[in-house]
Amino acid sequence: MEWARALPRGLAPVLPAVAVLALLCVPHAGGGEGATAADAASAVLVLFVAVRVLRARARPLNRTAALVFGAPVLALTAAAFGAADPATGIAGLGRYLQIFVLVPLALLLLLREARDFRVLAWALVGLALVQGALGVVQFATGTGASYMGSDIRAVGTFGAGDVMGMATVVAYGLIAAAGLALAPPGGVHRLQRPVALGCALALTVPLALSFSRGAWIATGAVLGLQLLAAGPRRALRVLAAGTAAGIVLVGGFGVGSAMLQERVTSITQVTAAPDRSVSDRYTMWAAAAGMWREHPVTGVGLKGFPAHRDSHASLGLSAGSDTAGAGQAFRVQPLLSPHNMYLLVLGEQGLLGLLALAGGWAALAVCALRRLAPALRRPGTGRPADCGLVACGLLGWQLVDFAYADIGGPATVMTAIGLGLAAWWALPGTSRTGSVPAARGGAR
Repeated sequence: MEWARALPRGLAPVLPAVAVLALLCVPHAGGGEGATAADAASAVLVLFVAVRVLRARARPLNRTAALVFGAPVLALTAAAFGAADPATGIAGLGRYLQIFVLVPLALLLLLREARDFRVLAWALVGLALVQGALGVVQFATGTGASYMGSDIRAVGTFGAGDVMGMATVVAYGLIAAAGLALAPPGGVHRLQRPVALGCALALTVPLALSFSRGAWIATGAVLGLQLLAAGPRRALRVLAAGTAAGIVLVGGFGVGSAMLQERVTSITQVTAAPDRSVSDRYTMWAAAAGMWREHPVTGVGLKGFPAHRDSHASLGLSAGSDTAGAGQAFRVQPLLSPHNMYLLVLGEQGLLGLLALAGGWAALAVCALRRLAPALRRPGTGRPADCGLVACGLLGWQLVDFAYADIGGPATVMTAIGLGLAAWWALPGTSRTGSVPAARGGAR
């Protein structure tokens, strides 16, 4: 029983991060607005890491990490003080710092070794399984969000006000499980790969039942890249299992086959015959671009999109998105963002903000990919390749998803978790709290 007493001590440092994910299962009374229990837990996580850094009296960041996380602070501060409403700008500054700086930086400093990373990756998978199971029940019992006149859309505990919440959580879990399953032989527990593969296949069901075209596109693209990176043999095995599961679930049992086919077909019609949601998105994209053209350097200020939307949008923009089901009465949800993170940053923060934020994401992607290639070629010579596949997968998913989605809603903290895991993999020269002294290099 010695291992049982040692386990809590070994996992104690990463438990605050696991708590953030666990609290995403708590339904949010405010729908898609206001702070959540997970947001509060993320604040505790940041405070926890800050205390550890101060007690260690070490210089925790190298130059690359300081630039990646420091540049957005300056750009965001400028955009906040440039907002028409200072109170709104400061509130937006706090949210952006939480998601893109503080929580990712806390994870970068908190995670000490591959074991800590894997604990958090499996926590992502566990959260996805819980939310996905609830989503499948919602579809089967007609208690989900409204979709095409029926309450069948899987939304988990996030409700009809945040239909992308469960889709994001399940997609993150699926990408994490795929990365763990595609690990090269050796260096991982013998059960990790088959269990992770089973979890990944199971999560394809709730992802499909979320009817989220954006999540499908991002997940499909990243899974393809993960399979290519892992090698042809493992790719063929996983593709065979995935194809068999798809045939059984959709072909054999008819799991929402007609509606899924209609939703998939609509992806190819986004230019020829777009539906209302796509048309609204195009209109809001044009509005964000118009704001940038008027204020190219600093934008209209943080949280300024809603106030400037109507003066830049065409008359074809609808009043809002109709939501109902999953315990919520019918209501029209206003369109307060362009549903494109890059255009949102460009419109509200201008080129200064886009270069600082997107430049940091690009730097993380380049550094992460540069470390992944040798880890796959020479397993056991550095950090484990399964961690790299998970980190690069989550970062890639988020960067693709940002092309047709932005931050907002209770699941937004997932973005911060993904960026933090990617930063841990991509920035190895950073000293870890509770690890070896900074004078010896700090990274493990």
